[in-house]
Amino acid sequence: MGYKEIILKLPTDYTEQQLEKAIEKALMIKKFSYQTARKSLDARKKGNIHWQVMVSIFSEEIKSPPPAIQPLLEIPYKKRKEKALVAGSGPAGFFAALVLQKSGFQTTLIERGADVKTRAAGILAFEKSGVFNPAANYAFGEGGAGTFSDGKLTSRSKHISREKSFILSSYVNAGAPQEIQYMAHPHLGTDNLRLIVKNLRKEFQNTGGTIMFETFLKDLKIKNKKVIQAVTNKGDIEADIFILAPGHSAYETFRMLIARGICFRTKNFAIGSRVEHPQALINKSQWGQEHLPGVKAAEYRLTFNKSSLKVYTFCMCPGGFVVPAAAYADANIVNGMSRYQRDAEFANAACVAGVHPDMLLGRKASVSEAIDWLENLEQRFYKFAKGFKAPFCSIKNFIDKKEPSQMPDSSYPLGLAPAPLWELLPSGVSNSMGLALKDFSTRIKGFETGSIMGLESKTSSPIQVIREKDGTCSGFENLYLAGEGSGYSGGIISSGADGIKTAMNIAAAS
Repeated sequence: MGYKEIILKLPTDYTEQQLEKAIEKALMIKKFSYQTARKSLDARKKGNIHWQVMVSIFSEEIKSPPPAIQPLLEIPYKKRKEKALVAGSGPAGFFAALVLQKSGFQTTLIERGADVKTRAAGILAFEKSGVFNPAANYAFGEGGAGTFSDGKLTSRSKHISREKSFILSSYVNAGAPQEIQYMAHPHLGTDNLRLIVKNLRKEFQNTGGTIMFETFLKDLKIKNKKVIQAVTNKGDIEADIFILAPGHSAYETFRMLIARGICFRTKNFAIGSRVEHPQALINKSQWGQEHLPGVKAAEYRLTFNKSSLKVYTFCMCPGGFVVPAAAYADANIVNGMSRYQRDAEFANAACVAGVHPDMLLGRKASVSEAIDWLENLEQRFYKFAKGFKAPFCSIKNFIDKKEPSQMPDSSYPLGLAPAPLWELLPSGVSNSMGLALKDFSTRIKGFETGSIMGLESKTSSPIQVIREKDGTCSGFENLYLAGEGSGYSGGIISSGADGIKTAMNIAAAS
């Protein structure tokens, strides 16, 4: 059986029959099987938008042999007596727990938030009443913050191909569409994610793992630089291995870890706001038409480097919603979310500036000061809005520094509060963002007519744990931090990969 890879140029609404005919024509063969290896939209020329599809073809009519099989993730199983505790059920925590359980550890996964069904109900109630639920919100709960997001599966991290393949195949087995394994910019959508995290939980439990929801990690008992117990609101839990994957919103967890001698350092991160436009406007600008057969919704990625701070768009959610993503009852932040079909009326994206805590404080900042500063900023937005309304203005208002005079339509569920948004953000951030927004308005027609709202403060963590080569927290024998909360990853794929690598190192060493 021979093998060949080819790239085909196909209409945006092509059928499988058209794809098969294109293969026949390109290779002059009749009998074959094929798999889509890669698929990306080429929209560089508005009059000729098409899919670029890489296809792997197998046929006896092809002479060249198939390529060597890429190595898969091999989890080293053996009978073990050791117990492992993992805190946090986001991608890093969940996949760390799954790998440890499959490698023979008796693994318990604890999550401060609720299971996904309870969490979804809590979020719905929050958006109707404005009453915050600490156990069921956009930040905490089963699957982590990513469960209620667009579910993007892109990553710039290198050397994670086996881990990424394991994550994607796990998602497909749990109900994700097959296309996530070949789309250039795959996403799951929050509607799919709610089902997927539930099915993944069942897989973990079927392998013998234990999961405990609404179980908050209050403290760690440490003896001779070794953790011996986790103190939770549901009692103490003993284990031999402890992996913490708290995400980057759990401020009290970070303060506890600092108090217990875990070493962190400050690092670059990003803050800003979220911009929103009618999706039809973005489609028209990117495609030259409001609808394109076979494509859900147009995306954009924008970067501006001609100011004191780099400004860029991040986590763009086509056909999505701006949501109240506060982790605490006295904080006000926003994030983006979309369903798999990306068929809602508005498009939104974070517009953020890269910063460092030292710049923000005007001096060398300690880790604790970086956390305090960010928390105070989130509380400042809450105090301004007197709750969870999103402070907003138009993008043109922001550029011109003029307070808004009109209330726009928006996807944000808890209402908007007119605001001099540029004054709520640090001056260096807002000045750079103003220049960037002016530039973005020349690159996307009508961009300045959109809204800019809220505080986007969760693109990355301002701190990073100091880890040894084996992944342990510096100075500790059996304590590990993984995922976004560690400061070494960001997003579903890189966080999940960090959790997998952490667990694999543990399994290989014991």
